Amino acid sequence: QLQLVESGGGLVQPGGSLRLSCVTTQYTLEYYAIGWFRQVPGKEREGVSCINAIDGSTYYADSARGRFTISRDNAKNTAYLQMNNLKSEDTGVYICAADLWGDGSKWTDVREYDYWGQGIQVTVSG
Repeated sequence: QLQLVESGGGLVQPGGSLRLSCVTTQYTLEYYAIGWFRQVPGKEREGVSCINAIDGSTYYADSARGRFTISRDNAKNTAYLQMNNLKSEDTGVYICAADLWGDGSKWTDVREYDYWGQGIQVTVSG
């Protein structure tokens, strides 16, 4: 059972930045595609970004492209989501997920992911 733990969330003013981390201490993250999703009350879980397990290709929602950057450090079993120029509509619970040998072709489909973190709150206000 792969356990994922997110960190780095919080309250930030519009235009600010946050870097989210997703770490596992049990197994290597190298073999998993990592997706970041946003959950807002009353809405479906929305894919924000993904980095695949095959060649490190990255994928972004239109709302994130140009502002967010996903990356991974396999030696640290950690994936990151750097979020810049944050907007109020970025507010939500951010959840990382892992897809064993995921190639990213269906990265927005929640059914593709085998493991999920608990999520962390990001609030853009001020």
